[in-house]
Amino acid sequence: MRFYSPSQGQLTLEELVEALASFVAEQPEAKYKLIIGTDSHTNSESTHFVTAIVVHRVGKGGRFFVRHQHQRPITSLRQKLILETSLSLETISQLQEELLAQHLFFDCDLEVHVDAGRRGATRELIRDLVGMVITSGFTAKVKPDAFAASSVADRFTK
Repeated sequence: MRFYSPSQGQLTLEELVEALASFVAEQPEAKYKLIIGTDSHTNSESTHFVTAIVVHRVGKGGRFFVRHQHQRPITSLRQKLILETSLSLETISQLQEELLAQHLFFDCDLEVHVDAGRRGATRELIRDLVGMVITSGFTAKVKPDAFAASSVADRFTK
């Protein structure tokens, strides 16, 4: 699994965890949120998925990392949003495993941002997508509060 950081370039999962730990170590007394969100863009050749990992030092900025994946073109909105949410859940689970493997524990809220909103075609899918996240043990946010998916990841999909 490879990630990209604007300030550090290409990173492995292990290097990403080290970067997260360094960021938290700068101000260990601060409150943190670890946020994952995925967005996608489909063209005639493939669907490009971008998963964003955001570590937010509440009230004091943050850092983000992105992961790119390509798959065959997916035209079904329902299938695409389910896959986006699944990729976010896969990423946050692997990130948790690596944090535990490196014996890094820091108090932070874990959120999964779902790229669906209460307006438009995606509103009918919110209950299913949020249900996926909640049953996995994480907090779910939808648009307009789902900035990791709708802003950070979206920036890198095109």
